[in-house]
Amino acid sequence: MKIKLELFGASRDFSDKDHLEFEIEDKSSVNDLRNEVIKYIDKNFGGNENFIKIIKSSAFCSENNEIISDNYKITKDQKIGIIPPIGGG
Repeated sequence: MKIKLELFGASRDFSDKDHLEFEIEDKSSVNDLRNEVIKYIDKNFGGNENFIKIIKSSAFCSENNEIISDNYKITKDQKIGIIPPIGGG
């Protein structure tokens, strides 16, 4: 399946576009997608620890703008958003 991962907040540093695209197996979970994003960071950013922390602490949302859990099964090609935590002072 083809997933278009929309980048928000700090995750926009992962690409010069506003999204990344991944090919994942049918019925993969959001956690599987999270691991694919970490592999992408390992390959393209030398395992940047700050980027990996962002991925591990981020929420993901569906095409319907609903937060989805790590065990949510992805059953079709779709857009999914990654929403990093927002810090402030």
